[in-house]
Amino acid sequence: MERIKVHDKYFRLYMPFEKIEESVQRVADQLNSDMKDVDTPIFLSVLNGSFMFTASLMQKIRFQCDIVFIKLASYQGTESTGCVKQIMGLTRSVEGKTVVIVEDIVDTGGTIEELHKILTNAGAADVKVCTLMYKPGSYSKNIPIDYIANSIPNDFIVGYGLDYDQLGRQYKDIYVIDEH
Repeated sequence: MERIKVHDKYFRLYMPFEKIEESVQRVADQLNSDMKDVDTPIFLSVLNGSFMFTASLMQKIRFQCDIVFIKLASYQGTESTGCVKQIMGLTRSVEGKTVVIVEDIVDTGGTIEELHKILTNAGAADVKVCTLMYKPGSYSKNIPIDYIANSIPNDFIVGYGLDYDQLGRQYKDIYVIDEH
């Protein structure tokens, strides 16, 4: 589909599924190289948005790892609230482990900063950040983003797990808001 409607807004095709999958493979290749000698790293998938990215990424990982989920919220409509709420916390100990945060999108960095604090306080030995989409023009934190599948402008997108007020996650492609 070239154009979709979610709630009251229209979105146009931004990134087709094939291009998304190529970028996920590129990140998986980097992780496969960097993590091959790490003792069972933990992938921490941030719900709900990263579920599709996490599923695709995990199918391409070629080393022993564990996966756990956490649920945080910081968006309302098309804007970040600036406040990160923990809805579902860690379900496994990360003490002494390397943890790779798997995020759908890194925007201002508020969620990453909160997750880094949670993981450090829980005793993680090392924390890495892996994201499907990165907005360098919006990012304002000092925590490095280690694995970036795609860098994008500061546009609002939906699809491939990303939502607009909880709708639009199911699309296999990614769509950008269409103001015209």
